[in-house]
Amino acid sequence: MARPEVSLFSYEILALVGREGAGAHDLLRLAKRGRMLAWAGESQYYTEPKRLAKLGYLNARKEPGKTRDRTVYTLTDAGLEALREHARMPVGFTPLKSDPLLRLLMCDLVGEKVTRESLATLRDDIADIWWRLDAAEESAHQLEHREKYLLLVTKFLRRLLDLHLDLVDEVERALAASDESG
Repeated sequence: MARPEVSLFSYEILALVGREGAGAHDLLRLAKRGRMLAWAGESQYYTEPKRLAKLGYLNARKEPGKTRDRTVYTLTDAGLEALREHARMPVGFTPLKSDPLLRLLMCDLVGEKVTRESLATLRDDIADIWWRLDAAEESAHQLEHREKYLLLVTKFLRRLLDLHLDLVDEVERALAASDESG
């Protein structure tokens, strides 16, 4: 049964809290480290755990931090049951936000040369993300209970990066021909 008060982002937070628990800053750090999966605004990594605690999906407790007490969240039985229910539901394709695809959508309005040149800069960004995936793989080996699943995610994300590199190559070939004729 779908829980209207729980969004896809809510389930992400519940899953990130996991068995060990996590503070909001930890959740944000995990999302930023991977970059490819950080699709919510920074403040949401602080507000969503509070909201989920009020709904009874997370427990909140104070622990000493480096400079002041911090709130650490752990799954409640209701939070774990929400994850279990969600896991049994059919999976749908999540809508895709893509700056490279947006650049191609506007290409006829802004020009092929600028589109080709801007898309070429994606290679540097992908190199940065590739390095982050290397680090994620190393971290996965330290989380024995999640290692297999995290490595599956990392492998998928690498293929997604390869797909983006293929798009850049294809755009360069297709749009270079028009530059020569223009």
